Amino acid sequence: MNNLQTEAITNFRSGLNCAQSVIGVYSEKYGIDKSTAFMMSCGFGAGMGRLQETCGAVTGSFMAIGLHICRKVSDNKERKEQSYALIREFDRRFKELHGTCRCADLLNLDLRTPEGQHEFHEKNMHETICEKCIEDAVKIVENLIMS
Repeated sequence: MNNLQTEAITNFRSGLNCAQSVIGVYSEKYGIDKSTAFMMSCGFGAGMGRLQETCGAVTGSFMAIGLHICRKVSDNKERKEQSYALIREFDRRFKELHGTCRCADLLNLDLRTPEGQHEFHEKNMHETICEKCIEDAVKIVENLIMS
């Protein structure tokens, strides 16, 4: 694990959600203080507000990609196109590793129910699934923004 992956996992283990954990390692590099990044991404965990749609590690990565592109490019049309292209590539790579970007499919349980939340904790899924998604998300972002 590299330093950014370690920092993201430390963020997650401290109680931040998956989106906060990922965007938190990139925020200051791109001129946003961590507190603001954590506030802005607060609702994106558990597939956005526990809707279990797009994984929070993925949405946090999308935010980081946007920050990276917007720092490099001033024209908004070009920003959007470059961001969209990197996000599509991120999506492809993440799905290659995990088969999906959808939280419900990654966990195969319903976090909106007490039973689902109990099973999530009993099976230690925050470590076995979520941390792996966070690590992989940071690695993919790093590979994309360094190329």
